[in-house]
Amino acid sequence: MYYSTLHSSPVGNLTLASDGQNLVGIWIAGQKYHGGTLPEKAVEQDNIPVFSKTKTWLDRYFAGKKPDTSNLLLAPIGGEFRQGVWGILRSIPYGEFVTYGEIAKKMAAKSGKASMSAQAVGGAVGHNPISIIIPCHRVVGANGSLTGYAGGIGTKVKLLELEGVDMRKLFVPRKGTAL
Repeated sequence: MYYSTLHSSPVGNLTLASDGQNLVGIWIAGQKYHGGTLPEKAVEQDNIPVFSKTKTWLDRYFAGKKPDTSNLLLAPIGGEFRQGVWGILRSIPYGEFVTYGEIAKKMAAKSGKASMSAQAVGGAVGHNPISIIIPCHRVVGANGSLTGYAGGIGTKVKLLELEGVDMRKLFVPRKGTAL
């Protein structure tokens, strides 16, 4: 059984999901693939300990702190490839960013391949079910394009600015699928 609760944030209402012990999702209101990894409908319930810990973490994050994720029990639901990409996302330091191509190189090395498609990585990044905590907003295009955020480009910009990212080398594309 899965449970959900809502949490207000500066980027909109967040839906948190849990399997009763672990956090399995955080989705921003209106986000693409909202709840898409849950195998069944979640029952609304606020009093789950992982929700309290997550809400505290989120409040600290939005207050400009750099909260540690080690005390959060994260269990995103997805296949082996996606889990590998999400693991790399978790290693991106606060206030920094990487490109889809850099993640593709790391995934290729992990799987013993000569190369890997940045587009395949982009698909996995876009389906990350634990927004903000697993920082998919820290991934940009090779040319500095702020593309590919399921929560919307404006939200991606807000999160990067909150973290103090130097935005001078980054830009919002004029057209694309993630606008």
